[in-house]
Amino acid sequence: MTVSARRSLLAISIASLLLPVLASAATPSRPWMNTSLTPDQRADLVLGQMTQEEKFRIIRADFGQEHDGIAAPVGALGSAGYTPGIERLGIPAIQETDAGLGVTRPGADKTGAIGLPAGTATAASFDTAIAYAGGAMIGGEARSKGFNVLLAGGVNLVRDPRNGRNFEYAGEDPLLAGTMAGYTVRGVQDQKVVSTVKHYVLNDLESGRNTLSADIDPVALRESDLLAFQIAVHTGDPGSVMCSYNRVNGKYTCEDEWLLNGVLKGEWGFKGYVMSDWGSVHSAAPSALAGLDQESAGEVFDKQVFFDAPLREAVKKGEVPQSRLDNMAHRILRTMFAKGVIDDPVVPRKARYAEDRLVAQKAAEAGAVLLKNEKALLPIARSVRSVAVIGGHADKGVLSGGGSSAVLDVEGSPVEGLMPQGWPGPMRFHPSAPLTTIKALAKGKVSYDSGTDIAAAAKAAAGADVAVVFVTQWAAESFDHADMALDGNQDALIAAVAKANPRTVVVLETNGAVRMPWLNDVGAVMEAWYPGSGGGAAIGRLLFGEVTPSGHLPMSWPKDESQLPRAKVQGAGLGSKAAPADRVDYTIEGADVGYRWFEKTKREPLFPFGFGLSYTTFAYSDFETSVDASGKPVARFTLRNTGKTTGADVPQLYVTAPGATARLAGWRKVWLKPGESQRVEIAADPLALARFDTKGNRWRVAAGAYSVRVGSSATKSEGQATVTIPESVLP
Repeated sequence: MTVSARRSLLAISIASLLLPVLASAATPSRPWMNTSLTPDQRADLVLGQMTQEEKFRIIRADFGQEHDGIAAPVGALGSAGYTPGIERLGIPAIQETDAGLGVTRPGADKTGAIGLPAGTATAASFDTAIAYAGGAMIGGEARSKGFNVLLAGGVNLVRDPRNGRNFEYAGEDPLLAGTMAGYTVRGVQDQKVVSTVKHYVLNDLESGRNTLSADIDPVALRESDLLAFQIAVHTGDPGSVMCSYNRVNGKYTCEDEWLLNGVLKGEWGFKGYVMSDWGSVHSAAPSALAGLDQESAGEVFDKQVFFDAPLREAVKKGEVPQSRLDNMAHRILRTMFAKGVIDDPVVPRKARYAEDRLVAQKAAEAGAVLLKNEKALLPIARSVRSVAVIGGHADKGVLSGGGSSAVLDVEGSPVEGLMPQGWPGPMRFHPSAPLTTIKALAKGKVSYDSGTDIAAAAKAAAGADVAVVFVTQWAAESFDHADMALDGNQDALIAAVAKANPRTVVVLETNGAVRMPWLNDVGAVMEAWYPGSGGGAAIGRLLFGEVTPSGHLPMSWPKDESQLPRAKVQGAGLGSKAAPADRVDYTIEGADVGYRWFEKTKREPLFPFGFGLSYTTFAYSDFETSVDASGKPVARFTLRNTGKTTGADVPQLYVTAPGATARLAGWRKVWLKPGESQRVEIAADPLALARFDTKGNRWRVAAGAYSVRVGSSATKSEGQATVTIPESVLP
């Protein structure tokens, strides 16, 4: 069959699925299409007409593409998960695609997509509008390609810089991570595409992730990783939550009744459905009874399809009540109604890739963090006679993280043949070359050296007014780095270039914190993360001051591994043959993750959480505090731009309860013109004040004297006071 014939058949298949849905609104026999009814009422009406076979079919998704010679399901768009529609009831097929940084499946148009910068970059923006816009962009692209479920919303906390999936997430603080992920989910679902929040919960390492038990005190879990999910679920109202691979305190999350039924659905009131990660189901009845509603691609990734024959038998025997099966189907249908998937079914259309690339570029500009800038080396003056650009394939593009979230740019990957080619690769770059923008903005000569020959690179740097060294550190799903060192000879490259030219700028494209033995020898350092499809243009504009850096670190930057709660990650390293740990002890730091760990152990990080430089300067004055009628501390102060460039600062509110470590309680991102000032008010989020009371199973704010301070990072205070807070219980 020719390619054109296949596409024609696919178009017919899509049309056949959509036509009954489009016609269903005018059919009196389908009362569930009455939009004045609630999603729950509509789901119940459909459920009343479903056969037992249809109920069992909607609770499992097949792998939607060819695998090991097995053809893709008819009607699937090469999706990560596919559930056929129910034509007689007007229920469309479920077409799922990875992931949180962009659409990774080709879909109906058989092309690549636009990739957002890393989730850590979005978190570093400290800007919910950036998070929302990114979510809306990738949600819109998913919809344009024919997908109606996007596996986005990564909110696992960064507990270790060596974790291979940190780039998908939103940092180490639960308030920041949950808020930013929640706004991303909002953006996705406003495009009438269902979004997940994942990976629930404590999937904070990749080594041995399928069997590893993440062990932690339940209260510490409540006040850290679970709190991040609680905030994300409350903020974003996701249609689905994805349970993770790992165990928590010995029990697999997808069959943990306390996590799924008790906390998520019971306490938090989550009305959507719980889907499994691909390969995370280990049982039928225990999983269903614990709260798992849909099994994902079990025929490929699980030992068997547990939610088919085994669950049918469990229902037949009465081990799983019929009411539970009905509830599983109800939750999926309710989400489809609530998020617009049924009322406004996806119709593949031409994506707006050029506009979307600008969204990605703006996010990269907002999230890049300027870590060092001696003698105002940056921005690079237009008057410099020569700039030597070195390394990192900066002449071709910018690095992307790997695994299921790796987006193939719509214009392809400009750097081919990099290893690994197999899973979790292939290693990819986005075709947005920093060199192109640097050449366009510089008036003087711009040269490029690959950096593969250190002596040649040093020679090129010595002959230039400014040297810009690009370094990359690839990370991906399914493995962790064994240490924090840069790959290959990149440390030696930076050292040699800096020795040849003290006016050296280092641009990092990394998963997060790395060792920096050359830090004192270079003039400037910028963390660009994995900067996405607009990353090259963003980096060039930042280097030349077309836009002022405004990102702040969403995680602490350790000096080296010795400052971490665990010196080693057992079994880490791509292709490692060493056995991973069976259990990881998170009781070491508990809820004191990141900056709280550094405070608790009285250690000084290389760069603290919340840190970020600008091309301008800011001054704080007239600090004052009060406690509002609900018992929340409120800080007020005047922020003034004392420099010569328009820029943004991110004042952060930290609250310290008696005998505890400081917690981020709020923030504002404030843009000011030179000389401009603004009176800023930040009210503390009540969850940042509260401790979880296990006896009352509730969040409780203890009465007492609390330290309240505003700072430009977790360690720099710009105003501090003590306030007395009355006891309260959060609803």
